[in-house]
Amino acid sequence: MSTAQQTLPSTASPEEFSMKKIIAPLLAVIIGMIMVILDSTVVNVAVPNLQEYFHASLNVIQWTITGYTLALAAVIPLAGWMTDKFGAKRIFLITIALFTLGSVLCAFAKTPEQLIIYRIIQGVGGGMVSPIGMAMIFKLAPPEKRGAVMGMLGIPMLLAPAAGPILSGWLIGVASWHWIFIINLPIGIAALLVGIKYLPNIERHKVPSLDILGMILAPIAFSMLAYGVSEGATDWGSTKTLTGLIVGGVALILFIIVELKQQQPLLELRVFKSSDFTRGVILSWVTQIAMFGAILMVPLYLQGVLGKTALESGILSLPMALGSVVFMPIGGFLFDKVGARPLVFVGMIIISIALFMLSGISMDTSLTSIMISLGMIGSGMGLSMMALNTHVLNSAPRRLVSRVTPLTTAAQQVVSSFAIAGLTGYLTSQSNHYLAEAGAKTNPLISVTHAFGDTFYITAWLAVAGILISLILRKPKVKPGDELEEGSEQPNAAMMMGH
Repeated sequence: MSTAQQTLPSTASPEEFSMKKIIAPLLAVIIGMIMVILDSTVVNVAVPNLQEYFHASLNVIQWTITGYTLALAAVIPLAGWMTDKFGAKRIFLITIALFTLGSVLCAFAKTPEQLIIYRIIQGVGGGMVSPIGMAMIFKLAPPEKRGAVMGMLGIPMLLAPAAGPILSGWLIGVASWHWIFIINLPIGIAALLVGIKYLPNIERHKVPSLDILGMILAPIAFSMLAYGVSEGATDWGSTKTLTGLIVGGVALILFIIVELKQQQPLLELRVFKSSDFTRGVILSWVTQIAMFGAILMVPLYLQGVLGKTALESGILSLPMALGSVVFMPIGGFLFDKVGARPLVFVGMIIISIALFMLSGISMDTSLTSIMISLGMIGSGMGLSMMALNTHVLNSAPRRLVSRVTPLTTAAQQVVSSFAIAGLTGYLTSQSNHYLAEAGAKTNPLISVTHAFGDTFYITAWLAVAGILISLILRKPKVKPGDELEEGSEQPNAAMMMGH
């Protein structure tokens, strides 16, 4: 076995660590994450093309997105147990392979039903990639370097969603919708090759038999909540919405009760006993919803009101991606110096100002003004997002990191669904209100623009709430044993060799 492939302890000392050593495993994780995150946005642009190709209704084709999202939400809770049982490297590579296989199948789908099934296969593979990848890289980095390392890892998390519509619009324009899936084949192969060669075999934990009841309840809870909220974007009073929310809510309550009684649960909910962790998670939810105000609404405005194409919309949104790419490493570097609070505080101020600027949007607002606002939002996100995520992981006992990343990722998936449904629902209701108020003589696009302004106004105040919450963040207190792996006093030779 090569040195790069030997089993490594999950605690790296400052002497052993250098950025050069972590670049290769970091690259393997980034390639895998980019591929999965891109697919959360590329299909949205292709919906009209898929409708035309399959001669299917919008309701049917939307399930290619919903099925993928539900599959992601359903498998995330299994990530912690599976990595503890079978090893993070092995499960990471298997999930990448499964996602790549699902992508190839999607490209050759002959019916909408086949495409939906293959998208679910994609989601089953993709759901575990981010939490496992984040946990592996977090464990490889020593505490004083985590901010810089996680800052580098955060680049694809912000760049990929913004790049998705641009890539999708270009591929559909020069080729066909099939290529938004075929493009994943070479990326997936590259991720596998780099991962096989450079990802270390971090030691596994002894785990009890699988928490079967938790395994059943978690996917039901997360997938049904995501389904209910996605249906709520159309009609909050519909039977589908209420069924999803009620079934998901009951399953979630039962899941929480079951997990708190388990000695080693599927998702480690006891970590919420840490006030530092809880504050960080709540703040991450608030900021996430606020940021969706720009990520989701601006492309809708550019295409729906200004009549821009998907590709033009993606290009106009590029300042947000560039801002995040520039400031993400800066935020990571500064996190190691000053901690999360000042970075999140400043980042949320920048985001708030930009959203208040967008809340005054009108038909006369220049594209330059919109792009400046997006650049500010990207900069604020880059400065604060990964600092906040690293703060949350630092707040948890080190031995629980592999269990905490699935917990936070699953929660973010549900919060994202709520954000999307809530904001689109509010936008629709405000549009109807202004259209009814204006009457037939007024340009309907003016009424819709007012509705967009109101939606940005709401998200701006959410960002202000994020500023206030950031003031109560504090540097997590490391308790004795938190930096050690469960059941061990210190990393030893047996750990190093994987015995």
